[in-house]
Amino acid sequence: MLTALSALAVAAVTAVGGIATAIVGRRQPRGQQRRDDFTTIVGELRNSLGEVKTELAEQKEASRQDRARITAQDYAIRYLAGWARSLVGYMRHQQLEPPPPPQPVPDEVAPYLHDITS
Repeated sequence: MLTALSALAVAAVTAVGGIATAIVGRRQPRGQQRRDDFTTIVGELRNSLGEVKTELAEQKEASRQDRARITAQDYAIRYLAGWARSLVGYMRHQQLEPPPPPQPVPDEVAPYLHDITS
C-alpha cells in the first residue's frame, strides 16, 4: 500500500511538472508573438507620426499663405478706403455732394466707413 501511495505521489508530481512545462512552453511563443506585435505596432505608430508631421507642415504652410493673402487684401482695402475718403473730402471741399454708394453699406462695414457715408 505504501508503494502504491508513493507511486501515486510520483505520478501526481510528474503530472504537475508536465502541466507546468506545457504552460511554460506555450507561453514562450506567445511572448515572442507579443514582441513581434509590439514591433509592428511601434512601426505603424512611427509611420502615422510621420504622416501627422507632414500634414501639420502642410497646414502650417497653407496657414502662412492664407495670412499673407489676408494681409495683402487688408492693405488693398485700407488703400481703397483711404482713396475714397480723400475723394469725398475733395468733393466736399469743392462744395459738391459725393454720390451715394452703389449698394447699401452693410452694418459690419459701416463703422469703418463712417466719414464716407455720412
